[in-house]
Amino acid sequence: MTIDNLKTPTIALGTWAWGDSGETGNGYFGSQLTQAGLEGVAEKAHAAGFILWDTAFVYGMGRSETVLGEVLKRYARSDYQLSTKFTPQAAGTSDDPVADMLEQSLTRLGTDYIDLYWIHNPADVARWTPHLIPLLESGKVKHVGVSNHNLSEIEFADQILGEAGFRVEAVQNHYSLLYRSSQDAGILHYCRSRGIPFFAYMVLEQGALTGRYSLENPLPRGSNRAETYNGMLPQLKALTDKLASIGQKQGAAAADVATAWAIAKGTTPIIGVTKPNYIDGLVRATSMTLASHEIAELEALADAANVNTRGWWEQEL
Repeated sequence: MTIDNLKTPTIALGTWAWGDSGETGNGYFGSQLTQAGLEGVAEKAHAAGFILWDTAFVYGMGRSETVLGEVLKRYARSDYQLSTKFTPQAAGTSDDPVADMLEQSLTRLGTDYIDLYWIHNPADVARWTPHLIPLLESGKVKHVGVSNHNLSEIEFADQILGEAGFRVEAVQNHYSLLYRSSQDAGILHYCRSRGIPFFAYMVLEQGALTGRYSLENPLPRGSNRAETYNGMLPQLKALTDKLASIGQKQGAAAADVATAWAIAKGTTPIIGVTKPNYIDGLVRATSMTLASHEIAELEALADAANVNTRGWWEQEL
């Protein structure tokens, strides 16, 4: 059985924050979102040629998928790609919870197929991975990947899929200047050597690496990300200042440089987009070149910050 290779964009568009309710302080990110605002984001993204949207059932327990499905309704399905996820920790109790969760996602997203379907977190690779095979055979899922899996879990999932003529076609892990465990664990090397696209999420550490936040101007109070990051903003200042100064030379912002760093490392960053002007930053990031000494300086400052941004849902790799 032949599979079309996944066409990997330079940057994917993240919609985790789209699962927030829209009320300030109510939700993981504490984002204020409106349908009209997100339609503006989609319009700008579409015009700039960014086409892969990444979501998951557990982002707002269906809310992110529902909102995204609404926003993309006015585009031809062939004009965009959808990436969503099966999360074992939220599985139902039916005979085939993976197929069930996919059906629910298809309904919310208003489509009959998903371009890239992920097993979101490892929770018994032998149990869950085989469920992807009939979904691939049916055409409801075009490509499959694994997220938050360690190297042996990725290899095991690949072996299971391989026996049916498929393979792990993408890996998605938390990867940023502050959190490079996928590199240290050999996962980036594994992906590179096998031509598997590596998608990096939390590249901007939920906004902490944008340079927009400081002790005087912390992340939105009452949100999960504020609890995680506000206490470390002083340690991040030297790094975000360096990101800003590198950006200034190229007419770009700190966030654009952090994104360009992830691209330079051979990954596809998934950048959360909640405002139309964020798309301008993605355009700048894709056209930016970082010198090797700049990359080294940024990584040294990130190491010196000495913070641990591993998510509560992530295992040590």
